[in-house]
Amino acid sequence: MHIVAVIAGVLFGAGALCALYRIVRGPTVLDRVIASDVLVATVICAMGAEMAFNRHTDMLPVLLVLALFAVLGSLSVARFLPVEDSE
Repeated sequence: MHIVAVIAGVLFGAGALCALYRIVRGPTVLDRVIASDVLVATVICAMGAEMAFNRHTDMLPVLLVLALFAVLGSLSVARFLPVEDSE
């Protein structure tokens, strides 16, 4: 089980690094917003995997708050992002 935890940690870390790269180098605001959503989803999944491996639910409220902020952040950016004309 230890090997599975290490592999999962490496894959979550790689996903987080790719999302951070897109946040820094993203050509548009929409790319950065999507990458930040991916980063938050990766953190949520990593925390959930840690809770499953250690068999506890101590961080469940943190997961719920992160999910709430991810949804509200995406909705607010989608609401206030100016629409580009495709002429």
